[in-house]
Amino acid sequence: MTQAVPLCVDLDGSLIHSDLLLESFLLLIKQNPLYVFIAPLWLLRGKAHLKAQIARRVTLNGAALPYTQPFVAWLRAQKAAGRPLWLCTASDARLAQAVADHLGIFDGVLASNGRTNLSGQNKAAELVARFGERAFDYCGNHRVDVPIWAKARSAIVVNAPEPVRLAASQVAVVSHVVPAPTVGVKVVLKALRVHQWAKNALIFVPMLASHQMTMATLGASFLAFIAFSLCASSVYLLNDMLDLEADRQHHSKCHRPFAAGQLSLLFGLTVAPLLLLVALLLSLPLPVTFLGVLGGYYVATLAYSFGIKKIVMVDVLALAGLYTIRIVAGSAAAGIPLSFWLLIFAIFIFLSLAIVKRYAELHAMREQGKLTAQGRGYQVEDLNLLQSLGASSGYLSILVLALYLNSPDVAQMYRHPKFAWLLVPIMLYWISRIWMQTYRGRMHDDPLVYALKDRVSLLTGVAAAIALYLAV
Repeated sequence: MTQAVPLCVDLDGSLIHSDLLLESFLLLIKQNPLYVFIAPLWLLRGKAHLKAQIARRVTLNGAALPYTQPFVAWLRAQKAAGRPLWLCTASDARLAQAVADHLGIFDGVLASNGRTNLSGQNKAAELVARFGERAFDYCGNHRVDVPIWAKARSAIVVNAPEPVRLAASQVAVVSHVVPAPTVGVKVVLKALRVHQWAKNALIFVPMLASHQMTMATLGASFLAFIAFSLCASSVYLLNDMLDLEADRQHHSKCHRPFAAGQLSLLFGLTVAPLLLLVALLLSLPLPVTFLGVLGGYYVATLAYSFGIKKIVMVDVLALAGLYTIRIVAGSAAAGIPLSFWLLIFAIFIFLSLAIVKRYAELHAMREQGKLTAQGRGYQVEDLNLLQSLGASSGYLSILVLALYLNSPDVAQMYRHPKFAWLLVPIMLYWISRIWMQTYRGRMHDDPLVYALKDRVSLLTGVAAAIALYLAV
């Protein structure tokens, strides 16, 4: 009977929109980055040995994977019709079993065992030995599956490009197709977080605040902006790949391209170092101090991704520092001495905005009935304290601004410094409104990015620009 024919299911790229080897490798280096240097030694003994060594050291959450939901629904229907299902994958048996246990629809698991990498010809031979030639159907997605389809009764093509479907049809009858989701430029730009590049406009602040806008300083600042943006995107890619499990349990981060399985992890692991390399090359014409600041930003962001973000309060201080370092980078790129007043103001205002970000995440957790933030050290009961600390820091930044406006530096730089005092009530209103919006649960983005989208914030910025124009 047709229903008695076993249905053999590939895992990577078919059952899930991801690759368990890369997923487990990222889990491993998140535990200890030094494994980056050990993994190549394991690979010398074969791919199966590499997979086994990684699988021994990580714990995979089978529920936190980007499953191909239409395909899973089809498999469940096949199971309900009485058909035996087998999970047949080149992933290590430990990881494959975690997936099988989660879904609960498979009658057995065939996987790599530390000695044999169950892929391509090896998988084909194993399936023929177990079920017989032309006595099983096989679900796959890659050219490496063609030899398996050649031994199968029929082919089920899942998430595969058209050339793979055609290759399958040349060696077997294609009985079912699950089309691959389309991935456009918009998804790539989302992964690069191009919208976050707006934060790098802080690089222009030292040039503008010191009234030293020339072709030289403008050109240097613009080059620094591009280099910093590419470096930031490199870090964003790496951070998103390291945070897969936590992001998949987050109400909004689960839609990020890597977490949702819209982009392959191989893409991220390839593009991230390329972006960093281009950023470094663009930095070469700039002062060496800028290159040092850029390197410091990259190292600090990696430290944040690998552990600092889990430490209560240290994480928001680090975020404030990562905002502030953009101003330091602008000063270094344009060769403009860094203002003490600007630096202190930036530290307090960005600390307030960093706490806004954490408060918004915890607020969303509370609305979902959760007590703690996944991957963070905060609890919902910390909300009131965070609100007090964040608002206080914001108001301290306004105090620093007021003290600066009363300093001799302002009298030297502005012909009508009294108009600059309008900045104080304008900024008081803005930081108060940001916190009010956050308290009401309306802060759904990075606060600086939110400000660029928020009409009231933009009008506040225009008012501040007019005040400075009148002061000049």
